[in-house]
Amino acid sequence: MSNLPILIADDQRDVLEALRMMLKAEGLACVTVSDPEAAVAAVKRQHFACALLDLNYSRDTTSGREGIELIQQLRTLEAQLPIVVMTAWGTIDLAVQAMRHGAADFVEKPWDNHRLLTILRNQIALGQAQRRVAQLDAENSYLRGDEAEGFIAQSKAMQPVLEMIRRVGPSDANVLITGDNGTGKGVIAKHLHEASRRSDRPFIKVNMGGVPEHLFEAEMFGHVKGAFTDAKSDRVGRFEVADGGTLFLDEIGNIPPSQQPKLLRVLEDHELERVGSSRTLQVDVRVVSATNADLAALVSSGGFRKDLLFRLNTVEIRLPPLRERREDIAALTAHYLARFGERYGRPELRVAPSALRQLEAYHWPGNVRELGHLVERAVLMTVGDTIEDFVLDPSLPPVAKAAGALAADDATIEQAEEAMIRNALDRTGGNVLKAAGLLGLSRGALYRRLEKYGLRGD
Repeated sequence: MSNLPILIADDQRDVLEALRMMLKAEGLACVTVSDPEAAVAAVKRQHFACALLDLNYSRDTTSGREGIELIQQLRTLEAQLPIVVMTAWGTIDLAVQAMRHGAADFVEKPWDNHRLLTILRNQIALGQAQRRVAQLDAENSYLRGDEAEGFIAQSKAMQPVLEMIRRVGPSDANVLITGDNGTGKGVIAKHLHEASRRSDRPFIKVNMGGVPEHLFEAEMFGHVKGAFTDAKSDRVGRFEVADGGTLFLDEIGNIPPSQQPKLLRVLEDHELERVGSSRTLQVDVRVVSATNADLAALVSSGGFRKDLLFRLNTVEIRLPPLRERREDIAALTAHYLARFGERYGRPELRVAPSALRQLEAYHWPGNVRELGHLVERAVLMTVGDTIEDFVLDPSLPPVAKAAGALAADDATIEQAEEAMIRNALDRTGGNVLKAAGLLGLSRGALYRRLEKYGLRGD
């Protein structure tokens, strides 16, 4: 139950005392007030788990107007506050009016203790659930910014990540994001940028594994015309482009040892020179790095500088693998289904509960990236409006590539599906049962497709 008190508003002192004693005996705290003005002031002052309101406060008044107006005021102040109204027997129509204006339930006077407690507990629980949903929506909206990248983080394992982003995002601290391949480290880096005071400045990503060692300085710091054979014009490096913003160094563990001192110098002094120039440039860049490597082990083996690691990981955020955050799989699947359904003209597609259970039980070696690829492939391959199963066999990438090539050539969905079936039959020597297993289909479903495309299997 909630630790917040219940607000009780009634103009009769004996009613307030009776309710207070009853709730106290049940371990429920309350705040009592005797008029609408005091109730409004109380809600402005603190949060409540629920409000229990009388509908009439002035002597000889039975219209309920005061109570209706109070409900409307409280709804304006706190839309998530559950409200239960009390009304005298025989005026149920007044309770119905109150519910039309925002009350969640009602109880008659004189009340039955058991029924009243049941109503209050139900409304308190409902209020807690609604506040939690609103909090999660706000967190995800805050982290997504204007780019709906599908950052789903409702699982318990992701809460430390959310908390770290909230705490360090607004700062200029360098952050190191660690985690397995495909966990979404780049998405986290972008959200750190969006949560910072630099959000209106550039966010520049560099894949350190893709920068050749002999071009490292030119890529990162820039060069002037004539600095080397192919330098036919001046070039601005990544640090300069990111000036005032955030530089995301992905796969930081792949930076060659010979280039690490040069990166360290920029991080320490915020200064650099373009290749071929003696002019020192000042740069104001926040660095966010990511790796799936064990940098501590690399430091021990001499493959990574210890002082560089200290500069990079002022704060470290560990991103858990998808197998540790299974509660997010359903929401991630829905996100990718919406994205790819729109992309490929399949907005009607749905995922069968059995297929979702299949995803939730999978070990996810490729993490979120693998889930996105699986859903995309299913959107392309599914016949009908329901995805009944997913192809989870890790031996199928060649099939996926073939289907992807067909899609790139503007082939129809039927052509892509036929190509996948032919491929599976070839790999299994025409064995329908084995081919169905590779494709994630039942034998009957595959036979229907064989008949559709005029194919044969053993």
